[in-house]
Amino acid sequence: MLTGAANPASVSPSQSQGHDLGRFGETWPVIEPDLLSMIAARLKAAQGSGQLDQLNRAFAARAEARVMNPTPVGGLSPATKSRSWTYDPAMTLSADIRDAKGVLIAARGTRINPLDLVTLPRMLLFVDGTSDSQVAWAQAQGDDAHVSIILVAGSPFARMRALKRRVWFDQGGTLTARFGIAHTPVLVRQRGKALQVDEVALPPEAHKDGDRT
Repeated sequence: MLTGAANPASVSPSQSQGHDLGRFGETWPVIEPDLLSMIAARLKAAQGSGQLDQLNRAFAARAEARVMNPTPVGGLSPATKSRSWTYDPAMTLSADIRDAKGVLIAARGTRINPLDLVTLPRMLLFVDGTSDSQVAWAQAQGDDAHVSIILVAGSPFARMRALKRRVWFDQGGTLTARFGIAHTPVLVRQRGKALQVDEVALPPEAHKDGDRT
């Protein structure tokens, strides 16, 4: 319960009237600049001086450079010893999955393996795009109908033009981290309801073309 407030019914009309308490000190009108007008004026000035066009060109150049040469996936190096392991893509649901009408599709705790429903259409090849030997190895594994070449470094567009086939890039290292890949080249293929991951050590002489270390 609130306390200390006057009862409105007990306030007389004379008490409710405002009083002129006078003026204390000098006063000035509140002047607030129109932010949008200020921004528009600055943009107009920048456009008139050519600065805006220069900024746009610089931004476009940076964006194109990032697309043409994505940031390499960190922490990877050429494989010096071949090794293989199995990756289980199954997951356990942390919450119920329901359709738009609230009907339960899968209960929390259910273990779901995507490979029970679909198959991996092609083998996945992870290679350093700055290494001619790794790219040549990937090219020798098959065409686009059988393998997907995924770069972890280098320009996918430059390799695409040179190879005349589709080339992908593991942006942010999402797939290499998921599969636990530390070295390249790597071949990922389906084995039953799991994926087999093979890091392949190429012959030592194949690394003389400038592979990353």
